[in-house]
Amino acid sequence: MNKKNNIALVTGASRGIGKNIALALIKLGIYVIGTAKTKDGTNKINKMFDEKKGIGIKIDFLNIKKYKEKIKKIIAKIGIIDILIHNAGIIHDNLLIKMNIKEWNDVINVNLSSIFYLSKIIVPNMLKKKFGRIIIINSVTGYLGQIGQTNYAASKSGLIGFMRSLALEIASRNITVNLIAPGYIITDMTKKILLSKKRKIMKRIPTKNFGTPSDITHAVLFLISIKSSYITGQTIHVNGGMYMP
Repeated sequence: MNKKNNIALVTGASRGIGKNIALALIKLGIYVIGTAKTKDGTNKINKMFDEKKGIGIKIDFLNIKKYKEKIKKIIAKIGIIDILIHNAGIIHDNLLIKMNIKEWNDVINVNLSSIFYLSKIIVPNMLKKKFGRIIIINSVTGYLGQIGQTNYAASKSGLIGFMRSLALEIASRNITVNLIAPGYIITDMTKKILLSKKRKIMKRIPTKNFGTPSDITHAVLFLISIKSSYITGQTIHVNGGMYMP
């Protein structure tokens, strides 16, 4: 992989895990298109990036159909996206008996349906180039479940089947598709709630510590590298041992 000729799309790149991944890719010389769902988020991305190294764009994955042409125009202007890191996701927690239709549909649409729409746009160009890396940031919840998260767990479990099936379809064209399933990762957004429940959470984590965005980024960098070219249709669990398949 000639990194100087690679273009990556990183969704949810304005903060946390997505931000860490995007900055690491830029350091490798990969041009990064980072998405955020608000104008403020895209401004944050553009402040992080030199425009010669990357750009921020606004995409609300609740309405991905609206942005299909926008993504196509960006590809026409900048070049073929051959690395897709899908990190964007939302939660609307509620017990099933109290969960409303919007809470269900919004989580499914952002967390699961969005990768379908993105792949429909991006994969054809990867096939032409005969190279691609697709990495989906999943969650340990997709494997363990969680009280109050039937919508979230369903969306994350759905990504497993999507990943395996797509990996089979495009493996012969030097395109790999893999998942990374984080456990409890401490970010600006999660820090307050994780620390408030630290004693309870630590009982579930054999390593007795929270993960960091860099722990996820290290796995991403491996999966885009030539060292991982024989790995596809797999999940890398980064969770301190709380789930061992």
